Amino acid sequence: MSDKPESVILQILRQMRAELATRADLAAARSEVADLRADVASDILIFRKQLDEQIVGLHRAAIEYRSAVGLV
Repeated sequence: MSDKPESVILQILRQMRAELATRADLAAARSEVADLRADVASDILIFRKQLDEQIVGLHRAAIEYRSAVGLV
């Protein structure tokens, strides 16, 4: 190595390179995002099914009420 001091620019660039995310880090983050998307999609489907069941129940209750009071 030479005796001259290291460039400030080189020091900054080396520090930046050390702090940058690696490809493995990015792949792991993508995987986590994909897992999160799958979880959210599953939760939405479950919520939708529960909501549909509640609507059907409400519809049945309205029909039964109308039959009981003679509106049908």
